[in-house]
Amino acid sequence: MSPMRASRALAPVVVCISLVVAVGGSLGSPLITAVATQYGVSLAAAQWTLTIALLAGAVATPVLGRLGSGPRRRGVVLVTLGIVLTGSVLTVLPLPFAFLLAGRAAQGAGLGLTALMMATARDHLDEQHAARTIATLSIASTVGVGVGYPLSGLLADLGGIRAAFALGLVLTAAALVAAVIVLPAAPPRTASRVDIPGVLLLTVALIALLLVISQTALWHEHTALAVAILVFSLVMFAVWTFVELRTDKPLVDVRLLRHPAIAVANLVMLTGGVGMYLLLSLINRYVQTPAAAGYGFGLNTFQAGLVLVPFSVLGFAAGRVMPHLRSRFGARSLLAASTAVVLAAFLLFALARGHLVEPVLAMSILGIGVGSFSAAMPAVILAATPAAETASAMGVNQVVRSVGFSMGSALGGLILAAHTTAVFPSEGGYGAAAWTGAVTTTVTLLIVAVLYPKRT
Repeated sequence: MSPMRASRALAPVVVCISLVVAVGGSLGSPLITAVATQYGVSLAAAQWTLTIALLAGAVATPVLGRLGSGPRRRGVVLVTLGIVLTGSVLTVLPLPFAFLLAGRAAQGAGLGLTALMMATARDHLDEQHAARTIATLSIASTVGVGVGYPLSGLLADLGGIRAAFALGLVLTAAALVAAVIVLPAAPPRTASRVDIPGVLLLTVALIALLLVISQTALWHEHTALAVAILVFSLVMFAVWTFVELRTDKPLVDVRLLRHPAIAVANLVMLTGGVGMYLLLSLINRYVQTPAAAGYGFGLNTFQAGLVLVPFSVLGFAAGRVMPHLRSRFGARSLLAASTAVVLAAFLLFALARGHLVEPVLAMSILGIGVGSFSAAMPAVILAATPAAETASAMGVNQVVRSVGFSMGSALGGLILAAHTTAVFPSEGGYGAAAWTGAVTTTVTLLIVAVLYPKRT
């Protein structure tokens, strides 16, 4: 392919890669029940098909961000896609459950590629085109959920879980071919040495943190152990920060993260992520509850996935508009407006969910808020980040978002479990969870209004 044609193809290819890994990472969630049935394991064990992908993505993201900051970016991307492809093969083959988990972990590693795609766009596209592409990349996970859920549900209904996982295999193979043809080499820079102590410390800290917030059963059955793991993870994060500040070539430039705009943006991403994923999981679970429980609509996996389609479509549309609005209103105003939209979705679901159209409308409003929020965030981070640190800085933000999403999912599960006396939670549990999310989102809005640097 000629250099000019390759340049024109670059934007769609990097978006395609991010979308593919997002779809692959989301495949575990709608298939948990089917996996438990087919493999003869408990629902708690089947839940690991999602948890292990999130854990792998959280660990891989900062590592890939550092590896991809130097001249090896193209090689890092291709090798990672190869790992994802290998994992996709393991999910499709009729092998024991342990191989499925290994395959899901390999697929989860691909979640770390989004930050590298942002760095690629920033290095090889003009400023305006790069801004639009990066905004689109930031909402790839949003679109990926809306694409992955209904498709995987439909394929599972038609051909079983291996047919659903085959979706990830086909998409990853296509993404790898496109990457080989189109992805350019990174600009000449000094190769970044991988900070092995930093990798090990951050890996232990992230695994402990995501484990304790994703396994809600721990808090019910072994509360003391859950608290101990949480404290351990926080201590490890403190040790990691101490080590990074004293390392010449750290895994993450912690000093850069102390910039006021970046520090507040990551805090906003954490608290905002809790609220956004909390509502997403609440609505998805609510619409699948059978009407015999006294509420809910008894939708199957595929039908529930269709509820996410307006979430993704409107989120994508909102994200595409954000780069055009930033020059007029500024990042601070856009983050505040996006958070307010998420708050409106919470209020709607808290007050009205008796008819299917109301949760669907709440999900649609949530999509607008999540899409615009996600698209505004990279501009905040990159405005204070040197080009050479793009992948690393955005990788950290992606990890913060993953932690926030996991906390939101866990929070919803804990609240609903506290309101469950039989098989299903009481409807009041959904109201309590919705109002809790509304409070969390209000806190996020206050952080933006009070702490965010006024000049942005």
